[in-house]
Amino acid sequence: MLYPLLWMLSASFRPTDEIFNSGLWPSEFSLDAYFRGWKGLKVSFGTFFLNSFIISILSIAGNVFACSLAAFAFARLEFKGRKFWFAMMLGTLMLPYQVTLIPQYVLFLNLGWVNSFLPLVVPKFLASDAFFIFLMVQFFRGIPKELDEAAMMDGCSPWRIYWKVMLPLSQPVLATAAIFTFIWTWDDFFGPLIYLNDMRQYTVTLGLRTFVDSTAESDWGGLFAMSVLSLVPVFLFFLFFQRLLIEGIATTGMKR
Repeated sequence: MLYPLLWMLSASFRPTDEIFNSGLWPSEFSLDAYFRGWKGLKVSFGTFFLNSFIISILSIAGNVFACSLAAFAFARLEFKGRKFWFAMMLGTLMLPYQVTLIPQYVLFLNLGWVNSFLPLVVPKFLASDAFFIFLMVQFFRGIPKELDEAAMMDGCSPWRIYWKVMLPLSQPVLATAAIFTFIWTWDDFFGPLIYLNDMRQYTVTLGLRTFVDSTAESDWGGLFAMSVLSLVPVFLFFLFFQRLLIEGIATTGMKR
């Protein structure tokens, strides 16, 4: 499992003529691929990193807020058709992304959002990820309802119960949603490929694709070097929030 990563790391330090030689240990270490990869395209690779960070952070904010709000409604509020709409929400998990791709693209094209970050970010603020809603509903159901009742006796509205009681107790599941959102958004290739046309708006995944040219010579050294750098944010994000991630998954759906 680790060998491809070790090979990629080793290849990023090799001279161009030795990249595909056998073995892990390069005959000489060179940083040329990193400098060439960072500045070798029409747009600096730092721009791709910035774009990916902007989309990822906004997606995290949207998913954590909107999905937790929807989950609170399904788990705590009583309204007509709650079970029906919850079942409909779960049903969207069975729809492949390709099924809704064309209608979404037509909608965003009519809104004038194509070639911008809006199609990749705005749906996150509309609770479009049913997986996270389901995850949070299961977590919220494990929080004693007596806390809600005590807050209501003190005059709290449903919004204040959500903000002051539920969210502070839900840090593990919120961190789990944030980590998965970051990883999935950072690694997303298909969405940016469909909606982003301007190279200055490319994400890291699209930037890596530009190193491979089917009609000319591909810069494999730059590709491997930037691939190594693209793994660093995901690794650090998971490393810092590993405890909350494991706690959120382990306690979801359990009575406490």
